[in-house]
Amino acid sequence: MMACSKNKGASAAIEGKMVNMPSWWNTQKDDAYVCTYGMGTNVKQSTSLDTAKNNALFEAAQYVEVQVKGMLKTYEEEAGVFDPQLLALTQKVIKTVTNTTFSGVINGQMETRRVTEHGGPRYTTYLQLKIPKSEINKSLYTNIRNEEALYNQFKASMAFEELERTVEK
Repeated sequence: MMACSKNKGASAAIEGKMVNMPSWWNTQKDDAYVCTYGMGTNVKQSTSLDTAKNNALFEAAQYVEVQVKGMLKTYEEEAGVFDPQLLALTQKVIKTVTNTTFSGVINGQMETRRVTEHGGPRYTTYLQLKIPKSEINKSLYTNIRNEEALYNQFKASMAFEELERTVEK
């Protein structure tokens, strides 16, 4: 059996309500800080805030991981080598830095909305955390310096020299 339709090219309508994020969501307007974002929903307002903060800190850890992997890639391109031992040391530094509690972290923007979800009232909190870039760079620099084999590999690379300059400012 075959069916015909006038709207062969039309796409199916998407069901559900449009979710509006705060206007400040995912903005990076401050050069001195890395802004990370978290959202949390819970029956308790305070728990929704805690969840949002944890999600924003997780995003900060991902930022650090990307930064370190970028340095490793730059080093490998400069040196023309791929060293599995170096990769293992880099993973150790990433883990250490991402488990670091950065000082100077401040709440940027925050918005809590009361929503009805799953048959009852809930609170959804949107949170922007601002982490000083100087703190991230300092932690990264210190951890690379503490990992002697990694430091010996990285110290001549342009990526590490750039990191070192930002820490010395």
